[in-house]
Amino acid sequence: MNTEPNVSPLPATEPAPRNTRRQVRQPLLLALALACGILLGANPFRPSSQNPDGTARGYLKFKEILSYVDRDYVDSVNAEELSDYAISRMLERLDPHSVFIPAKQQQQASSFLQSDFDGVGVEFNIFHDTVTVVSPVSGGPAEQAGLQPGDKILAVAGAKVSGTHTTTEQMFNKLRGPRGSNVVLQIVRRGMAKPMNVQVTRNRIPNSSVDVAYMVDNQTGYIKVSRFANGTYDEFKAALGDLRRQGLTRLILDLRGNPGGYLDRATKMADEFIGGTKKIVYTDGKGDQYDSQTYSRVAGEFEQGPLVVLVDEGSASASEVLAGALQDQDRALLVGRRTFGKGLVQQPIALNDGSELRLTIARYYTPSGRSIQKSYRGGLEAYEKDLVNRQRHGEFFHADSIHFADSLRYRTSHGRTVYGGGGIMPDMFVARDTMAFSAYYTRLQSHNLIRKYALDYVQDHKEELEGLRFEQFNQSFRITDIQLQHLVGLATQDGIPADAAGLRRCASLVRNQLKALIARTAYGKAAYFQVLNQDDAEMRQALQVITDGNATLMQGLSMK
Repeated sequence: MNTEPNVSPLPATEPAPRNTRRQVRQPLLLALALACGILLGANPFRPSSQNPDGTARGYLKFKEILSYVDRDYVDSVNAEELSDYAISRMLERLDPHSVFIPAKQQQQASSFLQSDFDGVGVEFNIFHDTVTVVSPVSGGPAEQAGLQPGDKILAVAGAKVSGTHTTTEQMFNKLRGPRGSNVVLQIVRRGMAKPMNVQVTRNRIPNSSVDVAYMVDNQTGYIKVSRFANGTYDEFKAALGDLRRQGLTRLILDLRGNPGGYLDRATKMADEFIGGTKKIVYTDGKGDQYDSQTYSRVAGEFEQGPLVVLVDEGSASASEVLAGALQDQDRALLVGRRTFGKGLVQQPIALNDGSELRLTIARYYTPSGRSIQKSYRGGLEAYEKDLVNRQRHGEFFHADSIHFADSLRYRTSHGRTVYGGGGIMPDMFVARDTMAFSAYYTRLQSHNLIRKYALDYVQDHKEELEGLRFEQFNQSFRITDIQLQHLVGLATQDGIPADAAGLRRCASLVRNQLKALIARTAYGKAAYFQVLNQDDAEMRQALQVITDGNATLMQGLSMK
C-alpha cells in the first residue's frame, strides 16, 4: 500500500502486512543508508582538511581526468552525472552509511523524516497496471473531494496513469504539489457508466511516525513507532499521555521494522522511561567535537511500570539506541530477534548545488559500552547480504544459531549479561513465522491478490460494514473456507495454480491479513494493527510476560 509522499513507503506510512514487511529487501537497506542515525544541529563542517596537500592533489587529479573525459571521450557524456557517480563510489570505500544524495533526490530522501507533506491525501495500490484507491486519508483533500476506496485513477492532470506501466514513484510525483494547487483526477467507479473528473486541492497531509496507539486491555497499552522523524517525540508523548488517561499501567513499545532517523528523538523517548540521571548513549568520533554523552534528565512520563519493547532485524540505528539504553539500564524487557546492527552516526552536510552529503562522523555505544555496529569489513555487497545470510543460517528461526564471543560480553546496570558486536540481542527470542515462506503465499503476495481481495470485499459489503462498529466486526467477523476458495479462484485466474497443501500451510496467516486489510479500509489504520496483533507471535509473548508480574526474566528490572 502506498501513500503519495515520495518516501520509503513501508516505514514512512503503513507497513505491509506482517511477515511480508519483515522479509529481506533492498529498500530497507536503502532506507537505512539514507535515513538513520542522523544528528541535528548547526553544520560544523568547513572546506578544510587535516591533510590539505593530499586533498588538493586528489581534487586536481579528478578535475583533470573529468575535463579530459568531457572534452575528448568518443561519445557525449554528462559530466555532472559522472561526478555524482564517482563521489558515491568513493564513499562506498568508507562505510555502508556515508552517502551522497544528488540534488534531484534530496527532497525524496529528506521527506522520510518529515511529519507532513503537501499532496492530495490518498493511499493507493497498482493492480494489473491500474492505479486503485485503497483509502483516502481521513479529513484530507481527496476524501473531501469524494474519492472512495476502489476508485480507479485513470489520469492525473490529463496524463494517463493506468495502462501505461506507471510506477509508484511516478504516481507519487504526480500527486504531490504545492499546498493550495489544484489537480484534476479522472476516475472510474464500480457501477459508473463512464469516467468522471474530480478536482482536488492539495493541502498539508499529516505523515505520522506513530502508526498506532491503543489499549490492549484495561491496563496494557501498545504504541508502534515506525521511524524517528522530526515530530516523533511529540507524537509519542501525546499518544502515551492519551493511553495514561485511559488507565495504562504497563506498555508494549513496538520498534519492529523501524529503520531509525533522528538520534535525539530516540534519546528523548528513552528519557521518558529512564528515571534519575543515567546514561542513554555516547558517541565517539575522530575529533572531540563529535564525542558526546547523553543522560536522562527530565521527569519522564513512564519511569515506572512494566515495559516490553518489540524488536526485530528491521529495527536499526536510533531504534537500537533506544532499545539498547532501556536494556542496559534494566528498564525494559526486549522481545523478538536480533536487531539490524547499525551503530554509525551521520551528519547531513548541505552542498551548494542542493545535493547533500551524509558523512559518518562517529560511532555510538550503549550505556554498558556495547558497539551496535556490525562488521562491514567484507565490503558493501557482503554488508547488504547480511540479513539474507542470517536467514539462511537459521538465525530468524533458532536462538541457538547465534554465537557471541566472550570478548563481546557486557553487563547491564543490574548485572545481567548482554552482548555487543552487531545489533541488540533481545532478552526473549521469538522465531519468525515460517508460514510467510510458503511458496503459495509468496505468489499471492507478489501478485498483490490478498490486498485486492480485501478491497473488493469492502466494496461488495459496504453497507454491511458501515452498520458495524469495529468492536462488533472484530469480535464476530471470520474469513470462511468459502472466502479462501474465492481467493484461490482469483489467484487461478491470475495464473497461480491451485495448491491445496500450500494453502493449508499459510491459511491462518492469509485469514489474519485479509481480516486486517478489510478492517484497514473500513475502519482505519488503528483497526488494521489491532487485528494483525491478535495473531502475532511476538505480541503474544510480550503480553504473556508483561501481565505476569512474577515472570523470572522480569526479576531485577526497574519495572515495579
